Amino acid sequence: MIGDRALVSRIMSGDKQAFRLLIKQHERLVSHMVSRLVNRNEDREELCQDAFLKVYEKIGEFNFQSKLSTWIATIAYRMAINHLRKKKIAISDIPEEESFTAHFISQDDPQGSMEDTEIEAMTLQLIDQLPPHYKTILTLYHVDQMNYGEIGEVTGLPEGTVKNYLFRARNLLKEKVKRYLGKEQLL
Repeated sequence: MIGDRALVSRIMSGDKQAFRLLIKQHERLVSHMVSRLVNRNEDREELCQDAFLKVYEKIGEFNFQSKLSTWIATIAYRMAINHLRKKKIAISDIPEEESFTAHFISQDDPQGSMEDTEIEAMTLQLIDQLPPHYKTILTLYHVDQMNYGEIGEVTGLPEGTVKNYLFRARNLLKEKVKRYLGKEQLL
């Protein structure tokens, strides 16, 4: 696997294969950033492409003060936020990874009958109902495994705010899961 410095250097020297590798390595991250904020599929695709174009344009400005993935996530996040602002959509209405739901739901299934895939699909639907900042921070922390400082860099939020939003997002999600499971039991 090629290191970030070598990859950036190769891209800056015009190596198109290196840029394809960068896209391949970071497309999931960019997709997560954009999809947590933007609902329309057409807009998501366009924003993901635009984010990588911006990365390509600005790669010479990357100074390794942070991880390359954090820098790329920041670009995608800001593009998604700017898109929402242009469309006048409210932005602050305040996985081959391990199962996303494992971080949010205890392993004890109160019904005993719901399949793991059903629980995961339901949890992802409930996460999508959260305010955009909460969805983003949950995804960055639990799926993309960024720490508070990295999330702060990406979102421009202070570390304390990131912790607070993550705490609030988990509590909101927990309440949504409880309500959902309560409705399921009534059926």
